[in-house]
Amino acid sequence: MQAAVMYGGVVVKGSVNSNSTSLAVCFSRAQKGRKQKQLSSSIDFSNTNCQLLSSSSSCMPHRTSCFGLRLDSFSMGTELTRSSLFRSRPIVKALASGGGGVGDVEEGRPIKSVEDANYVVPPQQQQGKASTGTVFPFVGVACLGATLFGYHLGVVNGSLEYLAKDLGIVENTALQGWIVSTLLAGATVGSFTGGTLADKFGRTRTFQLDAIPLTIGALLCATAQSVQTMIIGRLLAGIGIGISSAIVPLYISEISPTEIRGALGSINQLFICIGILLALVAGLPLAGNPIWWRTMFGISAVPAVLLALGMAFSPESPRWLFQQGKFSEAEKSIKTLNGKERVADVMTDLTVGSQGSAEPEAGWFDLFSSRYWKVVSVGVALFFFQQMAGINAVVYYSTAVFRSAGIASDVAASALVGASNVFGTTIASSLMDRQGRKSLLITSFFGMAASMLLLSLSFTWKALAPYSGTLAVLGTVCYVLSFSLGAGPVPALLLPEIFASRIRAKAVALSLGMHWAANFVIGLYFLSFVNRFGISSVYLGFSGICLSAVVYIAANVVETKGRSLEEIERALNPTI
Repeated sequence: MQAAVMYGGVVVKGSVNSNSTSLAVCFSRAQKGRKQKQLSSSIDFSNTNCQLLSSSSSCMPHRTSCFGLRLDSFSMGTELTRSSLFRSRPIVKALASGGGGVGDVEEGRPIKSVEDANYVVPPQQQQGKASTGTVFPFVGVACLGATLFGYHLGVVNGSLEYLAKDLGIVENTALQGWIVSTLLAGATVGSFTGGTLADKFGRTRTFQLDAIPLTIGALLCATAQSVQTMIIGRLLAGIGIGISSAIVPLYISEISPTEIRGALGSINQLFICIGILLALVAGLPLAGNPIWWRTMFGISAVPAVLLALGMAFSPESPRWLFQQGKFSEAEKSIKTLNGKERVADVMTDLTVGSQGSAEPEAGWFDLFSSRYWKVVSVGVALFFFQQMAGINAVVYYSTAVFRSAGIASDVAASALVGASNVFGTTIASSLMDRQGRKSLLITSFFGMAASMLLLSLSFTWKALAPYSGTLAVLGTVCYVLSFSLGAGPVPALLLPEIFASRIRAKAVALSLGMHWAANFVIGLYFLSFVNRFGISSVYLGFSGICLSAVVYIAANVVETKGRSLEEIERALNPTI
């Protein structure tokens, strides 16, 4: 009986001998502009371990995988198990021995016997352009977490003076510092927790769980009658945004089509900036209503609840479902996200990417193994450079810089910095899939280094004294713009792309832990360094860190634009 199989552009043709329970097949892949390559093979189903005997009409020094088979052109025989062969899906009815036509479609049926070899993926499902528009609503729901990230970071800046009066701690700067920094401590814990939860419960369920500390934390802060309650509320909110910081970019990268993954990934940073701006706008009524600060904290519970509700209707990450062996659910998720015409393509990528691996999710200690540490260290280093390059210091000190230029309004100064951040991030999202991640990172850190140098000179170079205020403002705006073009959005996008699937969630969490730890250190020691060395010297040091980042990125970061997550994983981890 004759049969033909097509999966992800691979055609398998052959015949089934019912007496010997063997299948003789011919593998061929059409290559654009090249002669078609063929591999003739015979599969014997009579034993527990099937034997694949292959001969190649054109030996090529590479391996080809399909249906879970690994074909090595230099090997005359390759063993495989039934499980690896039978894992491929979706499958539909193939050619009958004498019909010469394609039979009825029957999707989602796994190969369990010789008879099931008579199922193929029809040509119309092999190729198709992604229905990218269907992804946007789900990315928008996930970005509620990014918005809350920015909002909770910014909400205390305008409200601290008023809540300190209300809680009776105006003279106690130590307690005020705890209210500010507790959020960062909670975020550090949450960033590590997020990876574990995402691996165990899935991405969408973790978002729903994350809404709990975000909602409770917001309500505790809004109703606090004591410093202790306020600190507990900030700690819970910090845990919530820490989890969000880990799973928002992870989820977006795993559901986004390859061709627009960069643009969608940078939206995460854009919504963080929007959250900071919303916190600024929310503080405008404070001057006329001193207890408005409670409302500022309380309203953040609304997007947290919307996040939980939205994720109840959002599809789970197909990659997580595939790793859990939930193939039918993965297919449904891909259909919802990309359209039914892309189901076969994406499932093929996931199948080939897994290479039949049955490895469990990695543990925390696996991240430090020789197999993974090289790529994990890139993620940790990127967030280290991002924070130690001085972005938070520039934002913290921007009010004084703008006052030196004659801009007395703190709101106007913060609005200008926030608008610069949003504008730069918007530009970055349009360039991400055209210019690439690596080039944007290098350009960004180089621009930050030049801006820091300008800021440093504006404070010390006597020849520039008449223009020092204007130059300081220009340097600050240019720094924020440069940061938002690459150093801000790219690390959160790049990390889920370069990490192998079995370590992705935990490796992102570890890198985000570095983000929060460095953020905490800068916030804690920045003013002490300024008092000891002077702002000019500190800014010069930041400039040196930015230049070091340029050198590191040029030597260690790989370009990922236009490549699927599975392609990137195989390129960086060839042993998988």
